[in-house]
Amino acid sequence: MSTFALIHGAGDAGWYWHLVAAELRSRGHDVIAPDLPAGDESATLADYADAVFEAVGSRKDLVVAGQSFGAFTAPLVADRLAADALVLVAGMIPAPGEPPDDWWSNTGYSSAVREQAARDGGLTGNPDPYVSFYHDVPRELAKEAMSKERAHPSQASMAAPWPLDAWPDVPTRFVLCSEDRFFPRDFLRRLVAERLGIVPDEIVSGHCVALSRPQGLADLLEGRTSTPAGTTASPTASLAAYRR
Repeated sequence: MSTFALIHGAGDAGWYWHLVAAELRSRGHDVIAPDLPAGDESATLADYADAVFEAVGSRKDLVVAGQSFGAFTAPLVADRLAADALVLVAGMIPAPGEPPDDWWSNTGYSSAVREQAARDGGLTGNPDPYVSFYHDVPRELAKEAMSKERAHPSQASMAAPWPLDAWPDVPTRFVLCSEDRFFPRDFLRRLVAERLGIVPDEIVSGHCVALSRPQGLADLLEGRTSTPAGTTASPTASLAAYRR
């Protein structure tokens, strides 16, 4: 059985993963979902990775998963700990040397949101979090999630270049949420192809898939959906153009 290190996204806490963690534990796996540092504007991506390293300890057979902004931390952990697999869930795929602050403009995020919002009547990018983030999460669970919001990530972690020179040599998968109103699916499909050179696994869900579809996400984290034929599981070469 595996150890799953689950890394939350911006404004969140380890609690975000609690339903997925329970599902994975019921299948015999070990699960770690630490709270990354919050409220410290000097904290760096390395500090976030250190929090995961400490939680993992000496555990082996590691699968690292990062949700949304957690995709900036997850590869650092997977690289240092020589993980068996790396899974990005609706993740902000970083390029080597790219500060998270620059990711939005570098990827064309704003124009992608405007285009999708024009198609769906303003659902994508909607300022109401119950519309843009939690539209398929039970309302009471969504309220609980919002009550746990924290000041994460820091200004320092957003401003500094992503520290890896290349994508880690770790088999990588991407879970794309087809009903995501924060990261439009066509936008992410393009980004996954450009930056990872793979075809994503897709799940019918909004952005907060660990709350809306925990069993389905647990299946994907376990690798029950295989990478389509003809794709590459190690995207190191695909990211060579981003080296700085």
